[in-house]
Amino acid sequence: MRNQAGMAVLSHIYGVCRRVNPKDYMFSGLKDETVGRLPGQVAGQQFLIQDCENCNIYIFDHSATITIDDCTNCVIFLGPVKGSVFFRNCRDCKCTLACQQFRVRDCRKLEVFLCCATQPIIESSTNIKFGCFQWYYPELAFQFKDAGLSIFNNTWSNIHDFTPVSGELNWSLLPENAVVQDHVPLPTTEELKAVRVSTEANRSIVPVSRGQRQKNSDESCLVVLFAGDYTIANARKLIDEMVGKGFFLVQTKEVSMKAEDAQRVFGEKAPDFLPLLNKGPVIALEFNGDGAVEGCQLIVNEIFNGTKMFVSESKETASGDVDSFYNFADIQMGI
Repeated sequence: MRNQAGMAVLSHIYGVCRRVNPKDYMFSGLKDETVGRLPGQVAGQQFLIQDCENCNIYIFDHSATITIDDCTNCVIFLGPVKGSVFFRNCRDCKCTLACQQFRVRDCRKLEVFLCCATQPIIESSTNIKFGCFQWYYPELAFQFKDAGLSIFNNTWSNIHDFTPVSGELNWSLLPENAVVQDHVPLPTTEELKAVRVSTEANRSIVPVSRGQRQKNSDESCLVVLFAGDYTIANARKLIDEMVGKGFFLVQTKEVSMKAEDAQRVFGEKAPDFLPLLNKGPVIALEFNGDGAVEGCQLIVNEIFNGTKMFVSESKETASGDVDSFYNFADIQMGI
């Protein structure tokens, strides 16, 4: 029944364009297969995955929304999804995906390496485990752009459980040393191997953050980069340098700021940054570890000399910087 309903929905969606075959945008009733779509084959359409068992499914493209129904023991990779990814009645699945909204209902035993712009939601589900998205292939950065997603807006660990059970936790975070390829292996068919995938953390399109895991240190440092030609490259370089020196990336954010926001977040330093706010959104990074403030200041002075950035001035003020920026950002983004 659900299969027919799914076909009916897709037929309705694609009826307006006769050249589009709904079957090109669904995987249904498959067993023990490896299937996928290459970059350019989905191109922002909606997609449906249903009634699949023991399958490896890879969608190496961006899409509008994706619904996954009644799947068992599947490995699933989804490229950037502009809207929502909705899992219903699935079990024993392992996934890597990026989306605007993520929702799970009536599922059990899922492992999800996630990049999600809004708070992920689970409902009537048990044993759902989350890790941070970790994946790279050459077309992925453009697909994030096409899907309207920022690689820096990732609330992967900030889970909301609609149906909590007293004394139990329906979800948890995967171990920090979890290797994504052990959970979501690379495709083995010749066609899909043509996509040049890397699962190394330092190559991931989405910066790998610690999220809500307990911090190692009382010391954090806030860095805010202002919009310009090299902002994303500079943010990546700074993350690589800090992580290479043993500090941890806790969270990232890309958000637009107004003058009054800057006043609140940057205090007396705000006038230095006001002219830069009109150029586009800022990128904020929180690093954690003993000596994070000094370490960050040294790297910024050595490598980015001449590029205007906000860096916490001292260990004493840094936690206030982090709180005021992320409180503002969460309000701005409605989280």
